[in-house]
Amino acid sequence: MRTIGLIGGMSWESTAVYYRRLNEQVRERLGGLHSADILMRSVNFDAIVSLQKQGHWDEASRILVDIARGLEYGGAGCVLICTNTMHKLADEVQQALSIPLLHIADVTAAAIRAESLKRPLLLATRYTMEQDFYVAPAARAIWARSGYSPCG
Repeated sequence: MRTIGLIGGMSWESTAVYYRRLNEQVRERLGGLHSADILMRSVNFDAIVSLQKQGHWDEASRILVDIARGLEYGGAGCVLICTNTMHKLADEVQQALSIPLLHIADVTAAAIRAESLKRPLLLATRYTMEQDFYVAPAARAIWARSGYSPCG
């Protein structure tokens, strides 16, 4: 089983969902008392929100890159960012790693395709809704095919 690196704390509630769902899926697939092999680093969300509000995304990126590298160094075989909004920095984080960063938009697009959904709804923070870092990858994979764009 591959060790999963989680970048969490943005918010801790979101991180808890990732942790729970990963372990539920491992138990469902392997049965018994199996659980996911997880390395997790949780940040102080207040500090991240402050950087977001000030538009200091470069500093937020440095923080996430440092955490992701630490998870890789600690033995993670892949990394997940346990929140939608911070996927704004996913490309920078991935470029700093030699292991995959599993992007939430890619996973979301795959789920939309699997269910043959035509007009999926995204409810998210202002940062996620106003910028294309989440919608663009999914749109290329899903909405472009149907001719419908959630961005108008």
